[in-house]
Amino acid sequence: MADTIVIDTSVIVSALIGKRGGSREIIRQCLEGKRNPLISNALFQECEDVIKRKRIQAACPLTNKETRALLNAYYSVCQWTPIYYLWRPNVPDEGDNFLIELALAGNASHIVTNNISDLKNAELKFPDLRIMTPAAFLRG
Repeated sequence: MADTIVIDTSVIVSALIGKRGGSREIIRQCLEGKRNPLISNALFQECEDVIKRKRIQAACPLTNKETRALLNAYYSVCQWTPIYYLWRPNVPDEGDNFLIELALAGNASHIVTNNISDLKNAELKFPDLRIMTPAAFLRG
C-alpha cells in the first residue's frame, strides 16, 4: 500500500528545475503509484502561482508546455482533499499552516518539504505526522 503524503510546493519546484535528486524521485514515485500524494485547493493554488514566476520558469529546463503536461499528470494522481477543520498549528510562516491541515485532513503519514524548519516549529504538535526532506523520506 502506498504511503499517503503531502508534497510541499518547494519539492515540486525542485523536481522541475533540478536534473536529479530526491524531489524528482518522489514525484516519479507518485506518478508510478508508489506514493499517494494529497492536494488541496490551497496547495494547488500555491503551486500554480509559484511555477508561473519568471525566476522559476527561467531555471526550468522544460518548456511551458512540458511543465504543464508534467503538472497535469501529477495532479491526476493526487487525492484532492477538502479541509473542513482548521487546526492553525501556528507555524512561523502563517502561509504554511495549510500543509499541516491538509496532512491531518487526509490522514497523511508525512509532509515532504525542503523547508523543514518552517513546519517543525509549529506551536501545535502532531506526533504521528513526520516532516522530512525528500532525501530523508526516501532513505526511510
